[in-house]
Amino acid sequence: MVFDSMTGHIFLQLILAVFLGMMIGVEREHRRKAAGMRTYALVSMGAALFTIMSVAEFSPLASFGTPDPTRIISQVVVGIGFIGGGLIVLQGDKVMGLTTAAALWVAAAIGIAVGLQMYMVSVFATILTLLVVWAFRFVEEKVPRVDRSVGRSKK
Repeated sequence: MVFDSMTGHIFLQLILAVFLGMMIGVEREHRRKAAGMRTYALVSMGAALFTIMSVAEFSPLASFGTPDPTRIISQVVVGIGFIGGGLIVLQGDKVMGLTTAAALWVAAAIGIAVGLQMYMVSVFATILTLLVVWAFRFVEEKVPRVDRSVGRSKK
């Protein structure tokens, strides 16, 4: 086992992905949502690791044709969609877990950005995500809601 500068760089990427995912997870944990710090940290790190592996594996092969490391990234998106789908629940006529699933999807995208060495973009996306899940909640409370049951016959 050789520890070189590339390995050290990958370790730092994974630490950043865990930290950024955890930041989103802290807010979700505070709101007592189904997915919290550990889930978001693992999703972000996993997405980063798959991205790092696909880019590192396919880069040396570029001279042998046209390998496409984005195939692995696209499969990460599909996998997160599967996990997110399990978080969305219909209770009566109310949808629960949609924001948590969407935030988990964004956490995966942030991990992918870290894996692609887009560090400023990943940090900025984390800040925007926190703004959306935290601050928008207060704005949302001020928006008047239409009562959908008006005009419907009760069963």
